Amino acid sequence: MFEFMKEILLILGRIITILPLLLFINLFMGKRAIGELPIFDFLIIIILGAVVGADIADPNIHHFPTAIAIIAIGILQRIVAKWKISNRKIGRLLTFEPTVVIQNGKFLERNLKKVRYSIDNVLQMLREKNIFDINDVETAIIEANGALSVLKKPQKNSVTLEDMKIPKTTSAISFPIIVEGTIYPSVLKHFSLNEAWLQQKLSHKGVGDIKNVFFASINHNLELYVSLKDKDKNNIAVPPIKH
Repeated sequence: MFEFMKEILLILGRIITILPLLLFINLFMGKRAIGELPIFDFLIIIILGAVVGADIADPNIHHFPTAIAIIAIGILQRIVAKWKISNRKIGRLLTFEPTVVIQNGKFLERNLKKVRYSIDNVLQMLREKNIFDINDVETAIIEANGALSVLKKPQKNSVTLEDMKIPKTTSAISFPIIVEGTIYPSVLKHFSLNEAWLQQKLSHKGVGDIKNVFFASINHNLELYVSLKDKDKNNIAVPPIKH
């Protein structure tokens, strides 16, 4: 019983002493390491968590070497952060490049696969930015930290109906109706439409095979927006966005 209580007190003592040190090291590493979490900083945080967790959970681990390890990890992060700022080549090696996933309202299938994001992932991130129609997007970029940056089309940033005191008649939301060549019958049913209507609309846009459609959506005005698979796009100029 005495040994058990001794171990409990030892663990509590380690928590009390290690947390202030961990707080100091994170403040030392800077706001960038906590807020943006590029890949290298993400790995540093994981290592810190593993070192601290093992030290707290296992009384047999010596406490002082753990403190030294935490300090060394914090110093390493600061050194690498300075290298990344002073040398762009090192910075590019230690992080992901920004990747354009939408250009002129069109999904870039190859780039989506490169960053391993699905259409649903990007649509959700657009909705979080209050964008419910992909056709409003001029350029969307997956940043090095996995966040989505969006540049809306110029005409979408102009004076709104609300600014002009004109009431809206319909919402600006659009609904996915085809995703990677698969039709969503529930969306057709919601708008009281059928596949024949959809095939006709696609034909008017020069699309003969639904399998060539990477993404398509429809709004309340029954306007169909289509983004073809990469192999069917030859005229989309992707801006060279780099670090």
